[in-house]
Amino acid sequence: MKLRKVTAASAAVLALSLAATACGSDKKDDDSSSSAGGGGDKIKIGIKYDQPGLGLKKPDGSFAGFDVDVATYVAKELGYQPNQIQFVETKSADRENALARGDVKFIAATYSITDKRKAKVDFAGPYLLAHQDLLVKSDSDISKGTDLNGKNLCSVTGSTSAQNVQKTIAPKANLKQLSSYSECLSGLQSGSVDALTTDDSILAGYASQEQYKGKFKLAGLKLSNENYGIGVKKGDTATVDKINKALEKMVSDGSWQKAVDANFGPAGYKNEPAPKIGTIVK
Repeated sequence: MKLRKVTAASAAVLALSLAATACGSDKKDDDSSSSAGGGGDKIKIGIKYDQPGLGLKKPDGSFAGFDVDVATYVAKELGYQPNQIQFVETKSADRENALARGDVKFIAATYSITDKRKAKVDFAGPYLLAHQDLLVKSDSDISKGTDLNGKNLCSVTGSTSAQNVQKTIAPKANLKQLSSYSECLSGLQSGSVDALTTDDSILAGYASQEQYKGKFKLAGLKLSNENYGIGVKKGDTATVDKINKALEKMVSDGSWQKAVDANFGPAGYKNEPAPKIGTIVK
């Protein structure tokens, strides 16, 4: 009887020990996912997977683009090495939800800062000032918005960019909406469309692809101001402050301009100077 009691007591102690160990393990995982520091943890960052020059998942599984370069630099300043970064695809419609759910620590994905979005998320930056522009053939004579009257203007279905041009600049432009920018580029190359419109950074990224080098050019119009920021979960001001410091360092040490030239240069992209942190151009 005495031996049986000791055995039962030992089993109880062992069970309590295992439970405490499991609880401790769970707490560590929770802390690591919310940490803005490095160590042995991973950091999840939201990007686009389908925007050449900005955020692109390549066939070999690697990632490239200006947003990727910015995100990688920022992560390094937060204490993470490239092998500790997990890039997560965050489509435009799901960016606010991804941050609210905690799916990612921050998002760098052509994320224009707007008052409506600021009600749901916090932003660091801006880190790039883009403009709505036109992409045309390199030998095109289209140099201003009104030149589009009577011409075929392309953008993706659901985009407001082409509609804005048609309503405010060239009411006689023939609007063609296709399912992707790649389709618009094919149409531009074949001559079935005369111009493609969206943010100049996005246009430059597509035009900088190897198969399109030298075939297209940006018209250089500034039809809107798009202040790209890095989205962070609402209320996480500590991470916003750290990212802002990282962006300032990226500009001051020349890494920002180097990334701009590498990702947009082949399309003749004339970038704005690096925006001042916290300064939104209306």
